[in-house]
Amino acid sequence: MTDAEMIDSPDNGKQLARLRAIMHRLRAPGGCPWDAEQTHASLVPNLIEEAYETVDTIQRGDHGHLMEELGDLLLQVVFHSELAEEAGRFNLDDVARGISEKLVRRHPHVFAQSDASDSDAVLQQWDAIKRAEKGDEEQPYLHGVGKGLPALLRAAKLQKKASKVGFDWPDEAGVLAKIGEELTEVEAAIQEAQPAAIDEELGDLLFSVVNLIRFRNRDPEVLMAAANAKFEQRFGAMEQDLRRRGLSLADADAARMEESWEAAKG
Repeated sequence: MTDAEMIDSPDNGKQLARLRAIMHRLRAPGGCPWDAEQTHASLVPNLIEEAYETVDTIQRGDHGHLMEELGDLLLQVVFHSELAEEAGRFNLDDVARGISEKLVRRHPHVFAQSDASDSDAVLQQWDAIKRAEKGDEEQPYLHGVGKGLPALLRAAKLQKKASKVGFDWPDEAGVLAKIGEELTEVEAAIQEAQPAAIDEELGDLLFSVVNLIRFRNRDPEVLMAAANAKFEQRFGAMEQDLRRRGLSLADADAARMEESWEAAKG
């Protein structure tokens, strides 16, 4: 594809080819110095950032920017595929072929003869096929679950996977009691001034809270993001209230901050 075709290509059917050509051009001699320097490892922060920015637009219902963020995320896939192609490992076609074949294999109720009449049955079937494909039948049941995920998300995935074989609380009351138990153990560890034990018990407490969130069919990462946003908004309102009183954050004492904080909550 020529530079002119990369610059102006109105044909909808050629846009993926155009994107690949642009990426190749940026990496080629005479292209972009920054793009030419990148590696799989150096692009990891970009991949994570673009994924989270895409999630943010979805959570905010910002459909106007969702297409843009999906494009930024797609660029990361194309970029990594270009690097792999240069090294002779695989290319974007191989990536697309691989996921297409995986989807066909793991949906035998659609593409073959299998009975999976509801979502639970589909997920159980998917998990069984996945374990067989990866040769994990002899591995521990939780082997490889959620590797690389943020800790809160991985905790929820571990708990959900364990619940599939019946290892779960019978009801929400048991989870709430467990949170109370873990909080008591945190308090005891603090009283005994045992730093390692405090860390361990705090981790257990967080794990139990994630369990309650999962029990209520919520996503811990989404709830944490909402709590962060609420804190940020209220802190900003507190700061504005202090300014109206002629105070900066540095000038205000804890009591005055608390007063402005309560005003912000109201």
